[in-house]
Amino acid sequence: MFKRDVQQIKDLVMRNLRAQGLETPLLQKRLIDSWAEVAGNMVAEHTQDLKIRNQTLYVHINNPALRANLSMMRGELVKKLNEQVSSQVIADIRFC
Repeated sequence: MFKRDVQQIKDLVMRNLRAQGLETPLLQKRLIDSWAEVAGNMVAEHTQDLKIRNQTLYVHINNPALRANLSMMRGELVKKLNEQVSSQVIADIRFC
């Protein structure tokens, strides 16, 4: 009898994406897509643009009071967003 090397499809796909250099962009896209769920619908309504550059998420908020409030919650939001994608994608958030 022979022994099979059984692997999960998820692991095979992620290894293939990593080999092609596509894992990071995929995780960044998933993180940006999860912004409304993590930050809430009210915050998402005031969000105009999201970009990730050098492990920093740049969020354009059109309400100054909300922007100031979110700045104080920056560490918590970073933690929740990274947990959402199960990877350390961002290290900081900048609100502009």
